[in-house]
Amino acid sequence: MITPVSKRVYIETYGCQMNLADSEVVGGILVKEGYSLTQDMSEADVVLVNTCAIRDNAEQRIHGRLGLFSRERRKRPELIVGVLGCMAERLRTRLVEETRVVDLVVGPDEYRKLPALIDLAAEGEQGIAVRLSRVENYEDIAPLRKKGVSAWLSVMRGCDKFCSFCVVPFTRGRERSRPLSGVVEEVRGLAAEGFREITLLGQNVNSYRDGDHDFADLMQQVARAERGVRIRFTTSHPQDMSDRLIEVIASEPNICEYIHLPVQSGSDRILSLMNRSYSIDHYLGLVEKIRQAIPSVSLSTDIISGFPTETEADHRETMDLLRTVGYDGAYTFKYSAREHTKAWEMRDTVREEEKGARVFEITTLQHEISARRNERLVGTDLDVLVEGPSRKRDDFLVGRTGTNRTVVFPNGNETAGETIAVRILRSNAATLFGENAAGRLAGGEAA
Repeated sequence: MITPVSKRVYIETYGCQMNLADSEVVGGILVKEGYSLTQDMSEADVVLVNTCAIRDNAEQRIHGRLGLFSRERRKRPELIVGVLGCMAERLRTRLVEETRVVDLVVGPDEYRKLPALIDLAAEGEQGIAVRLSRVENYEDIAPLRKKGVSAWLSVMRGCDKFCSFCVVPFTRGRERSRPLSGVVEEVRGLAAEGFREITLLGQNVNSYRDGDHDFADLMQQVARAERGVRIRFTTSHPQDMSDRLIEVIASEPNICEYIHLPVQSGSDRILSLMNRSYSIDHYLGLVEKIRQAIPSVSLSTDIISGFPTETEADHRETMDLLRTVGYDGAYTFKYSAREHTKAWEMRDTVREEEKGARVFEITTLQHEISARRNERLVGTDLDVLVEGPSRKRDDFLVGRTGTNRTVVFPNGNETAGETIAVRILRSNAATLFGENAAGRLAGGEAA
C-alpha cells in the first residue's frame, strides 16, 4: 500500500498538445491530494502513461512502453501502472485483461477519480473509469505546469465535427467550452507567474463558444488582458475560421501571426469522403482572406495520405495544393484506420508502400517550399522570444518568432522570456540562423 510519505508519481505523455495539457491537469489533481511528481520512473510508486489513439503507430509505441513497465513491475510488484487518455477510453478492458500489467484505465473526462482509483489499486483492485462527459472541462483545477516561457491553456474539449477518419469524438466526447471569464483569469495568472507565451488549446479550438461569446471574442479579451504575453492557438477547423476571427488576429498586436489550418487533402472527392465540410475553392478563398488581412502570416497544415480510395490523381491534387498555398510547414501522416469511425467501414484500397511513397513526395516538396520561404527572411530583423540554450551548443540560444519559426543565435547572456531583435543571416527549411546585438554569426545546422 502507498503510504503518505511515498506518494511519488511518474507521468509519460504521448500525442498532441491537449495530452500535454491534460497531464498538467492530472499533476494538479494528484499534488493537491498529497502526491509528488518524479522524473525518475525507478523511484515512482505509480506510473501513468497518457496516451494518444489518433494513429495506430502511436498505440504501438504505448504497447512497447507497457512491456517496459511490466519488467519494472517484476522487480517491484507493488508498482501501480495506469493508462490514461484517448487510448484508455478506446481500448478499456482490453488493456487490463490482455496486458496483465495495467491496474487502472482512466479516460480523459475521469481524471478527478484518479486518487481514489490509485488507492483501490494499492489494495489490489483494478479500476476502469472511462465515461465521457458533456460538462467536464476541469475549470476549477489548477494545472501543475513546469516553470518556463510558454504555457498550454485548454479552453474547450471534445469535437462535434465527426470527420470520418477521426476517433476524437468517440474518445474525448462532444464539444464543451470553459467560461470566458475563467480563461481570461487564468491568462492573467500565468502572466503573473512569468509565462510570456500562451497557446489556447482545443480539439477544434475555434468552435469555442460561451453563451454569446465565440472564439474571436475570447482571443480578443485574452490578448487585451495581458499585452506583454504572446497569444497563440491550435488546432483550428477551416469551417470555423470566421472573418471576425481573422480580423481579431490581424488587429491585436500580441496575437501571433501564425495559423495552423488543417486541410487533410487537396482533392474535393476525398474531402467529401472525410466529411470535412468544405471544398478546396472555399479553403483557398480562406487562405486568400487570411493573407490579405495578415500579410506576414505563417500558415501550416495537416495532410493525410492514402485515405481509402485515394488515387494517384487525388494525390496529385494535394501536391498542387501545396504549390498553390505555399505553406510554411506541413505535418503529413499515412492514413490509419480507427475503430468506430466511418472510415473504418471503408475498404483500405491504398497499399502501405504507396502511402509511404506519397508521404515522401509530399514531405520532399514541402521541405523545398519551407526552405524557399525561410530564405526570403535572410537579411531581415525579427522579434524573437528567447526560449533557452540550443540543444546542440550551450554557447547558442534558441527562440521563436511570432510566425512560429525557430531561430538560433549566439548567447549574449539574454534570458529566457526576453524578446530581442535578431538579424537573420542564413536559413534552412527548419531553422533560421542570425546574430544578436554583438553581430556574431550563429553556427550549426540545427537547434
